[in-house]
Parts: sequence; structure tokens; C-alpha cells
Amino acid sequence: MSVEPEPNTGPHSLPRLPAPRLGILPMIIFGSRWLQLPLYLGLIVAQCVYIALFLKELWHLSWHALDLTEQQIMMSVLALIDVVMISNLLVMVIVGGYETFVSRLDLQGHPDEPEWLGHVNASVLKIKLAMAIIGISSIALLRTFIEAGNLGSSRAGFTETGVMWQVLIHITFIVSALGIAYVDKLSDSGMRRHAE
Repeated sequence: MSVEPEPNTGPHSLPRLPAPRLGILPMIIFGSRWLQLPLYLGLIVAQCVYIALFLKELWHLSWHALDLTEQQIMMSVLALIDVVMISNLLVMVIVGGYETFVSRLDLQGHPDEPEWLGHVNASVLKIKLAMAIIGISSIALLRTFIEAGNLGSSRAGFTETGVMWQVLIHITFIVSALGIAYVDKLSDSGMRRHAE
């Protein structure tokens, strides 16, 4: 006699058990997670600010496209990409942070549920944020390298020392992300060994 697996089994599809009754102090401590709600709502407002900035940059690029040089157009497009990447970072923090630290969003089965949300936890969120920061730093560094031809002239917006510091900061971001990923890997392998 074969037993067929139940449909929709998984960590998010299990039926919810009734919530245990908490004492006053645990209820206050556990309920304090809702103090983060205004922070996530504030990040949504910041997202709206970035939408306005994106539209302003896009309008400027579209309106002056025939007057700009290829390098200026490239710089404007990189500025747009930078805004989009920061906006993506905001979405990851808002959705992932709220889901991890405040309350479940119950999006399972929704056609627009982000693929990464099903297995998000604090360490996964840290790694995704680190990768997003490296991407943002890469765009900023690329913009600096494109403008590097102006070094030493009055049109330069930075100095050679400034470029060096940007490269060092970018390398620091990369090393930090590798360190976070390595510590996470060690933690996962330690938990697997403990489970066995």
C-alpha cells in the first residue's frame, strides 16, 4: 500500500497551530518587533523618493539626449542603473526584513511572490544585501573610471586619491561579502553536523 504525499507540503504551507498563550513580559518583548514597522514604512517613502529621482534623471536624459555627448549619455544611464539597484536593495530590505523580523506576509501561492522569499532568513538577507551593495559600488566605480580621463583638469570631480579610496572601499565591500558568505557556510556545515 503506497502513501501519496500531501500536496503543498513545505515550510510555508503547513497548517498553523493555535498561538500559545504568553505571559505579560514575553508578550511585550515579542510584540516589540512591531516597533520596526515605522522603519519599513519609512523605507517605502524612501522608495518613492527614488522613483522621483529616477523620473527626474530620465526626463533630463530624454530632453537633452541630442545635446549630450556619448560619455554624458553613458553617465546618465549609469546614474539610472544606480537608482534602480538602490531601489532593488530597498525592496529586499523592506520585504525580507519585514518577513524575517516582524511578521509573515503569507505570499505563498501568489504569482508575484519573490523566489528568494521562500528561503529567506537573516543570513541569506545579509548575503543578498552585501551582493547588492557590491553591485551599487561597482556602478559608482565604473562611473569614476569613465570620468578618469578628466583627472588633473578643472573638470575632474575627484582626485587620484579619491579614486584610490573608492577602489579600496569597493575591495573592502567584496572582502566583507566573502567573509559573510564564509561564516554562513561554516555555520550551515556546523548545524548539519550537529543534526547528524
